[in-house]
Amino acid sequence: MEKTKKFAQGLAIGSSIGLAAGIAANHYYRNKQKMSPDKVLDQIKAAFLKEGPIEGSWISFDTEHMQKFAITMDVLSGGITRTEDNQLVAYEFKADAKTGAVLSIDRIISE
Repeated sequence: MEKTKKFAQGLAIGSSIGLAAGIAANHYYRNKQKMSPDKVLDQIKAAFLKEGPIEGSWISFDTEHMQKFAITMDVLSGGITRTEDNQLVAYEFKADAKTGAVLSIDRIISE
């Protein structure tokens, strides 16, 4: 009887530790995980498509390290091209690699 009780206590303690470690590892992994570059590009393309058709798009799968004042982050660079007033216009953007939030968009008119 005593052995069974000790075994049950050990099993309960071990299971609790395993569960806590699993939850902590899952939380750590989700915080470190970055958004897929394809998903970031799809979100930005969807926003541009609301205003009209696009000609092309691209995104770099390599992240760049960016610092703005005291804030540092990994960013993805990409671009969208579209025709506006019979002129090809390119937009280049930078997006946060972790959240996909657009940090900057620059409009470039080709001549």
